[in-house]
This record gives sequence, structure tokens and C-alpha cells, in this order.
Amino acid sequence: MDEKEIEGVIVKPLKKIPDERGCIYHMLRNDDPVFEKFGEIYFSVVYPGVIKGWHLHEKMTLNYTIIQGMIKLVLYDDRENSPTKGNLMELFIGEENYCLVKIPPRIWNGFKGVGNKPAIVANCATLPHDPNEIKRISPVTDKIPYDWGLKHG
Repeated sequence: MDEKEIEGVIVKPLKKIPDERGCIYHMLRNDDPVFEKFGEIYFSVVYPGVIKGWHLHEKMTLNYTIIQGMIKLVLYDDRENSPTKGNLMELFIGEENYCLVKIPPRIWNGFKGVGNKPAIVANCATLPHDPNEIKRISPVTDKIPYDWGLKHG
């Protein structure tokens, strides 16, 4: 799949600092240019082969980092006046590609655990969770032109 850009989405490589005691995983600082504001930090565990999605936040910006395992993160832009309307982004992020992905409001997103161990997704959101602010649809839908199946080659 060709990776297309989506307006407002930022992918930023992050540092891991290993030593004989373990490892430090950098994520986000309040003096980082991508930082907006703090609302809540939470962690989501996804098992290999499981899909969590699709969901969209009306007001919240997401800042995802995967501290264990790997996920396939898929983003879809169906914002009415967006210059990237209709674009999909597929990213493989986690231990093998340690980065921060900033997802602005109104972008559909979902992720699938890939590999052979659970993935831990950290999200530093700009707002506390509000069930009235999120929309959810099934990972299998005609609304988003994406097939979650394994792609060979």
C-alpha cells in the first residue's frame, strides 16, 4: 500500500536509551513543538491479530507511542474540507519503529496487533476521555476502504 500523507498527522522518531540497567523510552515533553496540552495519559494493550478500531475523536488530539510489541496503525481522513480527504495512512510502529504519531481530531483511526506478543499503546491525549466525544464503527465497514488482512508482498 502506498503511504499517503494526511494533513495534521505528524510522525516523529523517538529515542530509546538502553544501558545495563534497562531502557528509557522518550515520548513527549511540554517543550516539544508537537505538544499541545495535557488531558490524560492511558495505555491500551492489544493482542496479536486483534483489531481495535475504527474510532474518531471530535475534539481530542491523540499522541500514540508503542512501548512494547508492534502495531499496524491505520488512519483515514474523511474530513469534508480537508485537502487530504480520502487518504489512508498505514504505519507499522513499535519496538522496531519507535516513534510518536500525532493524530488530530476527526481522523478515523484503528490499530491491529502484529507480531507474536501483546503491544502496549501509550496515548498522551489533549483531553480527558469523554464517551460523548468519540465515534466508533466496526473494523469491517464500507465507510473506510481498508482491508485489515495480512498482505503478502
